[in-house]
Amino acid sequence: MGLFDKLFGKKEKESLDQGLQKTKDSFLSKITKAVAGKSTVDEEVLDNLEEALVSADVGIDTTVQIIDRIESRVARDKYLNTSELNRILQEEIRGVLVDAPQGNSYSFQSELPSKPYVILVVGVNGVGKTTTIGKLAHNFKMAGKSVLLGAADTFRAAAVDQLTIWSDRVGVPIVKQDMGSDPAAVAFDTVQSGVSRGADVIIIDTAGRLHNKAHLMDELGKIRRVVQKVIPAAPHEVLLVLDGSTGQNALEQAKHFTATTDVSALAITKLDGTAKGGVVLAIANQFKIPVKFIGVGEKMEDLLIFDKNEFVDSLFNLEK
Repeated sequence: MGLFDKLFGKKEKESLDQGLQKTKDSFLSKITKAVAGKSTVDEEVLDNLEEALVSADVGIDTTVQIIDRIESRVARDKYLNTSELNRILQEEIRGVLVDAPQGNSYSFQSELPSKPYVILVVGVNGVGKTTTIGKLAHNFKMAGKSVLLGAADTFRAAAVDQLTIWSDRVGVPIVKQDMGSDPAAVAFDTVQSGVSRGADVIIIDTAGRLHNKAHLMDELGKIRRVVQKVIPAAPHEVLLVLDGSTGQNALEQAKHFTATTDVSALAITKLDGTAKGGVVLAIANQFKIPVKFIGVGEKMEDLLIFDKNEFVDSLFNLEK
């Protein structure tokens, strides 16, 4: 039983295994093909392995980095057996994943570094941003924490409606205004309300659009400033939500958002419906931002805290 099992239980580990099934099936079949008929790791095996990583959306830069490290190990041991390749590949994949500041000890039950703990959630429309907020609220509530939601994505009426549905479903309060209201005003009211209510966690949704990066940067900057009028250290976390099923498009979105705001953590969604789970490696490695959560299903419990060791274990686990 690994650390993930100890912290979160067998059910969550099973969800992770099932959620990565499509990626695992595709990835492992390509690795098996890469070493077929070979007893030692030679140039052809490495070329095939490189192709397998790229096809899993690990990305060119990250793939080259992993292959270079394996090549160095092959150079040190001329007779490296292909049977050892899985173990070595797992070690190198773990090496490119960024550890969260709290390491592998984080859980929803963990004591929060400040109260209220303010999370600003960013990401384009359609990536599962609102759903992720709902799942976060559910998990924090189940851990005994009081949660307040803020509907600061006033650009779309549907965004406010969707977040309201989640607040009802989870059973947590929400602060909202009419469509077209100033997002910063909603954020200010949310934080002020959270302080007066004694909330443990405040989660603020923001507008999901990238058509005008300058406007996005101005809007997020304004939200930060008004939130800091109430809590100078807030937001304590800026969580960028990305759709893992879009592969390299998720990388492009990460480039835009990391250029316009100080993203401190990532949530990667929809990994259960794709064979492109390797994008988790590409994003974490390229931006040096820790992946904190992954979405592996539709249920409220299907937002998992990311643990790189258990992620790699599930990716290479041959058991169904």
